[in-house]
Order: sequence, then structure tokens, then C-alpha cells
Amino acid sequence: MCGRYSLTTTPDIIIEHFQLLRQVKFQPSYNIPPGQKILAIVELEDRSRKAVNLHWGLVPSWSKDAKNSGHLINARAETVKEKPSFRSAFKHRRCLIPATGFYEWERRNGKQPFHIHRPDNGLFAFAGLWEQWQHETETLYSCTIITTAAAELMQPIHDRMPVIITPGYYRQWLNKAAGADEALELLDNHAYAEMTAAAVGDWVNNPKHDDERCVAPV
Repeated sequence: MCGRYSLTTTPDIIIEHFQLLRQVKFQPSYNIPPGQKILAIVELEDRSRKAVNLHWGLVPSWSKDAKNSGHLINARAETVKEKPSFRSAFKHRRCLIPATGFYEWERRNGKQPFHIHRPDNGLFAFAGLWEQWQHETETLYSCTIITTAAAELMQPIHDRMPVIITPGYYRQWLNKAAGADEALELLDNHAYAEMTAAAVGDWVNNPKHDDERCVAPV
């Protein structure tokens, strides 16, 4: 799964990396948990890209209420095309979720936390889905991160990992005209060949902790 990540870059780097035309408003964080607004990149009708803030924990449009959004922070790549909670968003509302790293806890040795990131600590993007939920006068825009079976790098730590979309596939992933089958093929890439995993201290275990100590290697 993916239940915690970091985004510690600058607005200018995000604008350049995702080729955005508008300014970006976000709060850099070393420790982003579910249940709050996070930065996501969506494609507009004119094919330009916009940075938006979405609630992390997808609420399907047909839900009776938004109380259980925390249960849908991740969508499994193996079932995302068919599962009712995600299939419409997977076909029509795909997004990119910027990150500079994410955390996973090894199930052995007392749940040792790891920070998975690029060796240069550079920006990358998770494959995400977004949804609009509306009830009377209330509207909620929410999102989820797609996960898949662990690659070689991740297998000693956990059996799941978030899907990373490499820059060469950003346009195809965001393209609303692309069908579900075409999008599904993009979930199988070799992005983790460019990642590294570092054991970090237990400071990150508390989601209220948000500083450089979260990523300090041990």
C-alpha cells in the first residue's frame, strides 16, 4: 500500500516538471498522511495541465456520504479497471500525484520504516485517480493512489508499492481520450529501476511529525 509520502520540492520545480501554465499553491511536507488535501495534476479540456488540491481518500460519486473516504486511499492495479469504486475514474479521471519520496514499513524487525526516493531526491509522480462527490450543496473532490505488486527493490520491505508514472508517459496517462485498456498498460513500467530505499528512524511513525528528521537515514 501507500499510506504516507513526502513532497519537499518547490513550486517552480513542479511547474517546470509537469509543464504547468499556472502557479502552484501547496505546503511542502516530509510526512503527508491520508485524510487531508494533497497536490495533484489533472488535464483540462484544452489538454493543458493544472495543479489542484484533492482530498486523499477517494469518495465514489454514488456514495451516500463521505465518511468512509479514508478506506479508499489506494486502488489495486489488478482490479482498478473493474472495481465499482474506481472503474469510472480510471476511465475518465486519471491524475498525477507529485512526490519526492514515500514511506513503507518492513513487516519484520519491529516495522522498520524506509523512505523510497530517487537517488537525487528529485520529483516524480504516482498514478492517481480523482472523483467528484456531490450531495445537495456539498461538493468534495477526492483522489486515490494506485498500487501494484512489489518490484525487486521493494520485495524485502513490503509486497505492495505505489505505481510511478515516468515523465515520458505523463501525457498518455492524463489523456482523457485514452481508453481503460491503454491506461492499464501504463501501470506496468520500470520506474523503480531509478529508485532507492533508505532505512529511516521511527520519528516518521507519528504523522504529526513533519521535518527533516522523517527522512534522516539510520
